[in-house]
Amino acid sequence: MERYRLFIDGDWCDPVSNEWFESTEPYSGRVWAEIPRGTQGDADRAIEAAHRAFLAPEWAGLTATQRGALLRRLAELIERNVDRLGAIEQRDNGKLMAEVSGQVRNVAQWFHYYAGLADKVQGAVVPINKADVFNYVKYEPLGVVVAITPWNSPLALTTWKMAPALAAGNTIVIKPSEYTSASILELAKLAHEAGFPRGVVNVVTGFGGEVGEPLVRHRLTAKVAFTGGDIGGQRVNEAAAPGLKKVTLELGGKSPNIVFDDADLDQAVKGAISGVFGASGQTCMAGSRLLVQKTIHDAFVAKLVAAAGEARIGDPSKMETQIGPIATRAQWEKILRMIEMAKAEGAVCALGGHALSGAEYGQGQFVAPTIFTGVRNDMRIAQEEVFGPVLCVIPFEDEEDALRIANDVEFGLAAGVWTRDLHRAMQCVDRLRAGTVWVNNYRSTSFTTPFGGYKRSGLGREGGVEAIKEYLQTKSVWITTKPNRANPFVLG
Repeated sequence: MERYRLFIDGDWCDPVSNEWFESTEPYSGRVWAEIPRGTQGDADRAIEAAHRAFLAPEWAGLTATQRGALLRRLAELIERNVDRLGAIEQRDNGKLMAEVSGQVRNVAQWFHYYAGLADKVQGAVVPINKADVFNYVKYEPLGVVVAITPWNSPLALTTWKMAPALAAGNTIVIKPSEYTSASILELAKLAHEAGFPRGVVNVVTGFGGEVGEPLVRHRLTAKVAFTGGDIGGQRVNEAAAPGLKKVTLELGGKSPNIVFDDADLDQAVKGAISGVFGASGQTCMAGSRLLVQKTIHDAFVAKLVAAAGEARIGDPSKMETQIGPIATRAQWEKILRMIEMAKAEGAVCALGGHALSGAEYGQGQFVAPTIFTGVRNDMRIAQEEVFGPVLCVIPFEDEEDALRIANDVEFGLAAGVWTRDLHRAMQCVDRLRAGTVWVNNYRSTSFTTPFGGYKRSGLGREGGVEAIKEYLQTKSVWITTKPNRANPFVLG
């Protein structure tokens, strides 16, 4: 069995507690690794190491181009280790191998992108309204960044923070989910091999209250980047607030996927299925509210149920599998509770609505793809994030009705629109209160463009040029070009 250690200040070390906890495979239920149980002492060591590295010439003295070269070297190492990293992550969180392998390749592309962006951050000369003064603006790194990442896509969502943070010149302490720490510790090995100076990249594993909160509250932490649920994000924000720390929060969603009666229905069915059943629904951007125009509602639901009912469910390590297990036992139990709650509210279960058991389902941590019809938008199942393979179908009359329902929720991460009418599509894009809107597609992402939410779906953006700005602060510089003989007691 693999026993991992913490990575702090360029060294592998045991936790101060001298305790480890088990990591299990969601499909088989087998314990396969032991993860260090970090505590405040480990958090303090990691933050202090990152702070020293931030100030040290080995990192602070590098040019932006040299930082980019290190990121590029890390990207190349990831490319060489795609299969190994993918296998470890798939084993840890039960995600489909077909999806994980693509995600790991995409992780390398994120590092390549920010490697190129590292020396493209440009300041500006300001045409100031004063004579004999030269003013310019420059951008500088913040300092120590704490990245707290979830269990659904550990490598991808860590990279969304790590790549721009390092490109901007910060140092980082990563606290992965206690359920999925192994792949992030393996990523730290590659960062060390790539040649990052000691203390620039650190990984501390453990539980939120024991090590996550001390990392956030530490006086030397300058920035916190968190991905997780909205309640967790709120707690992180509150913990960071006394120190006036900058935060980026990529939180949950209850995203509407709107199908108008002029849409390509076959494509819309595929988009609805991938939008909510991809990754077994364990994705923040899941299109978990399917809004269907009443004129096509029954026919569309029939197509949808038939297609979703054919999903290949089982061993996530097999490339042909389409739906795998739920990553954690606690999440599996929560999904089943919410399914029962929806039934009690009066929603009609058109497909699934139960756990799956049998030899082909390993230890049984599976939920059947579930579709509810007869859902009202004020039901809890339509308002609260399930984070599982559960879809609510809500009928609507017209465009105004669709937009009213779509925006009537506390979240605003993403939305989808299916229509052949370009004018209608653009109207919806403008009026949907969401950070990402897909038209005639769903769940597309890229390192080249920003991603983030409105309302309780978060603060700040990840991806694209926008993301590197989240890890920089602005400095205005004034230089006198001619001595000022005026009265020094009068503001110039």
